[in-house]
Amino acid sequence: MATTDARPPILAAMQVTIWHNPRCSTSRKTLALLRERGIEPAVVEYLAAPPSKAELERAAALLGGDPARFLRAKEPLARELGLNKPGTKPAAIIAAMAAHPILIERPIVFAGRRAALGRPPEAVLDIV
Repeated sequence: MATTDARPPILAAMQVTIWHNPRCSTSRKTLALLRERGIEPAVVEYLAAPPSKAELERAAALLGGDPARFLRAKEPLARELGLNKPGTKPAAIIAAMAAHPILIERPIVFAGRRAALGRPPEAVLDIV
């Protein structure tokens, strides 16, 4: 599985990119599904090459605006940091994800100006 050294822009026209965790079975299934459809995405292993705050903000915007939608809320660190509490500011969630990429739900697939969370994996087929 190829990993890119330089992160491609998530808004690149017609480029498909996946924020991937190879240890996650759902992420592996999503990547396999894309490849079965003849799509070879740019693979960004986001734990090794964490997205910046700006990239996380763009991802949030493409996913509907609320970064809580792709927060791993069941991750113990999310509870420790109080990110599950009602009223947590989006900026606090973005900052926590930037500092601790383990808090980012996976996988996220970007295609042009669209994004989808691959839970279930078939959810990404609407954007590719």
